[in-house]
Amino acid sequence: MRIRDELRELFKLAIPIAAAQAGIALMGVVDTAVVGRLGAAALGAVGLANGLYFAVGVVGIGIVMGLDPLVAQSFGALDRPRARALLWQGAWLALFVSLALAIPLAFAPRLVDAAGIEPEVARGAKAFLWWRLPGLFPLLLFVAVRSYLQAAGVTRPLIISTVVANLANFLLDLLLVFGGGQLPAWTGPLRLIPPLGPAGSGAATSLCSVLQALMLIAATRPLREAARPRRSPNLRDLRAAVRVGLPVGLQMGAEVSVFALVGVLAGRLGQMSIAAHQIAISLASFTFCAALGVGNAGSVRVGWAIGARDTTAARRSGLVAFATGAAIMTLSALSFWLLPRQIASLLTDRADVLAASAPLLAVAAVFQISDGVQAVGAGVLRGAGDTRFAFLANLVGHYLIGLPIAVALGLVFGRGVIGLWWGLCAGLTAVAAGLLARFVRLSSREIVPLEPHPIPHM
Repeated sequence: MRIRDELRELFKLAIPIAAAQAGIALMGVVDTAVVGRLGAAALGAVGLANGLYFAVGVVGIGIVMGLDPLVAQSFGALDRPRARALLWQGAWLALFVSLALAIPLAFAPRLVDAAGIEPEVARGAKAFLWWRLPGLFPLLLFVAVRSYLQAAGVTRPLIISTVVANLANFLLDLLLVFGGGQLPAWTGPLRLIPPLGPAGSGAATSLCSVLQALMLIAATRPLREAARPRRSPNLRDLRAAVRVGLPVGLQMGAEVSVFALVGVLAGRLGQMSIAAHQIAISLASFTFCAALGVGNAGSVRVGWAIGARDTTAARRSGLVAFATGAAIMTLSALSFWLLPRQIASLLTDRADVLAASAPLLAVAAVFQISDGVQAVGAGVLRGAGDTRFAFLANLVGHYLIGLPIAVALGLVFGRGVIGLWWGLCAGLTAVAAGLLARFVRLSSREIVPLEPHPIPHM
């Protein structure tokens, strides 16, 4: 296959996957934009609470993503009944992981109390967390079903569910954050809904997570196999998924946690610092979705090739994904660098928050390419079944390199939130370099599938 053909196949998968991922991030951006109209305290509350929520929730997302290489390699080996059986196990895995992670999430509000955050910010953050908690299981179920659909090459439902959920999230945000008192008389009981502030934003996003999961489940029905797969929990399959997915969850948790920790440190610097951090992190997370989509598509492409016992094709798919991710993130880097205030104004109309956010977007411009390369690297290594290295690379890059630099620049040398962000930049760059080197080395020799399959007859 020529590079041009590989690019075409990669984009065929990457565009809808990136759109779906961007849709999830867009919910957070809309939450920020709506709540930002309430002021810096409410904006900081949502930013802090979202950081804590995803610091825990992303571990569950990563564990469920352990299905990615198993399902993709099954499709690559033309073993569709096996892939369907893994879909059911993914639903069980999402349930069990949700129950386990509900415990630390329930204690997360206590962390807010212990962190020395301003009382007004802390109250909003705790309320948001309680209303966001019920959305964990549907979120993980969405990830499990997405693994199956993207490996099957069925990506249109991802876009449809994303559009519907985002429209619903915007309307629910307006209703629940500001209340229904200003609605016209024909809306009836909706006018009785009180303004919930940050808590309303959490409730809206949880409801939309349920909607997205149900829409993807409906999209799997036409793909049913003639043979009825096992629907009860299969310990062997669950262990296999956890063995692959736990390092993914820990890797993602390590990355998100360092951003959440920087958010807590920014919160200690005052309302304006945490508000600026939230604006910048929301925008950087949104552009990151493009690279994440390429990484997930690269994971599928690499998994298909390995399932078909074609390491050469797996190497080509991975390297093309790396180059594509870096190229796409270069465009967002230029946007952040040249138009920081204009971009920040999409989320806030407060002049003081704009002034504090623009310098952070300039720092974000510097690490956009590194962020893209490490996102793709984690994806293609996951497709190859190599997930432990990405976890170790994130530990070293973020906690031994990035975080010490962030604390030194931001707190010791008094550079404030900008210094914290330069530390994030250093950590992401170190992780990106490590993952690229790992894939180049791994793909230089034969990669063995995670599960034995008959060699497919093409």
